[in-house]
Amino acid sequence: MSSGPSGVLLVHAHPDDESINNGVTMAACAAAGTRVTLVTCTLGEEGEVIPDSLTHLAADREDALGPYRADELATAMAALGVTDHRLLGGPGRYRDSGMLGLPSNDHPDAFCRADLDEAAGLLAEIVVETRPRVVITYDPDGGYGHPDHIKAHRVAMRAVELAAARHRVDRVLWNCLPLSEVERHLTRLRQDGPGRFPDVVTVGDLPGVVPDAEVALAVTGTAEAYAAKQAALGAHVTQIEVAGETFALSNGLAQPLWRTEYFRLGLGEPVPPGSTDDVSGIFAGLAAPGAGEER
Repeated sequence: MSSGPSGVLLVHAHPDDESINNGVTMAACAAAGTRVTLVTCTLGEEGEVIPDSLTHLAADREDALGPYRADELATAMAALGVTDHRLLGGPGRYRDSGMLGLPSNDHPDAFCRADLDEAAGLLAEIVVETRPRVVITYDPDGGYGHPDHIKAHRVAMRAVELAAARHRVDRVLWNCLPLSEVERHLTRLRQDGPGRFPDVVTVGDLPGVVPDAEVALAVTGTAEAYAAKQAALGAHVTQIEVAGETFALSNGLAQPLWRTEYFRLGLGEPVPPGSTDDVSGIFAGLAAPGAGEER
């Protein structure tokens, strides 16, 4: 194995989560020649469809949204320059559970019902194959309490544990947003107006908002990485409307399209204080493996 950063693996619940949370990071890693592997746990079959022309795909009608979102995901990954993207266990192995408390939580294939060690075992094999130094996923609350995001967190953390005897991941990062930056961006959005959208989100609408002191790392994208993130978000047409530096989900509320992406330390080697804010910061402080060392 060569010295230096060898790759990053991201674990997300549904298509579009990766572009919203980590589009800049993924694009910047790909552009730098760092291996990027995305694992998406479900096809997002229960998502609310925005365009009227596509509402027939919804779960309560044709139930054909999953394959359509897989195509959106492929288009988004092409925009980010990511060539290794996978569905956990293969297409359709785990189904979108829907929001907490909905009948879809009880579907026999719902991801929230999956056996933890079975799902984590599938992911552990990808960890061993791709040998990432850094894994990126959600915090224990899944960012905002969605059962699939919570399960993705648990599966990712368990997979790192299961894989450790064959490959040790150096650092696990959890996506987050610092409270001060959220408040600053939302204040500016309200002052400038929501543009094409009827209103602006509140702090409580955004996932993973934490006190600033909990943020371990910020990754700010180049203009090229930010443009790639905008294009990737735009590829998820059933779920997202993009308008310049803002976007909206099915609730129609404007929120910032973040150029800087933020992370908490979930596990492993601490991020050194003052680490660079370009994408190399996710590997900051990690010692290069010795010659012939198995990781």
